[in-house]
Amino acid sequence: MTDIACPRCGETEELLGERTDDAITVTCESCGTVWDRDLSPRCDTCGSTDVRPAYQAIVEKSRGTQLSMQSVRLVHLCPICDAERLAEYQVSNRPLAPDELPTASGEHPRGT
Repeated sequence: MTDIACPRCGETEELLGERTDDAITVTCESCGTVWDRDLSPRCDTCGSTDVRPAYQAIVEKSRGTQLSMQSVRLVHLCPICDAERLAEYQVSNRPLAPDELPTASGEHPRGT
């Protein structure tokens, strides 16, 4: 995920956000700059707003080495950067596999 920084002074820590309808109004507590943060999904790689919604499975260990899908999360795939995953999703008509599977130590897949 991209860090949010003040467009005036570059501050990344002292930021205060308030949700209003379709945006988040952010105030920099260092310099006082106020701006609206766009909530449109973007590609993490190229920054494009031309992304497609897809669902990704969230799995957990249920018994022994057996994995069970617990829920899904919405992800956005770029037709350029994520072309292979997007094509897989469109053909399979089922949630994408998680980026990582739970390990023996009990860790959860990334993003859960």
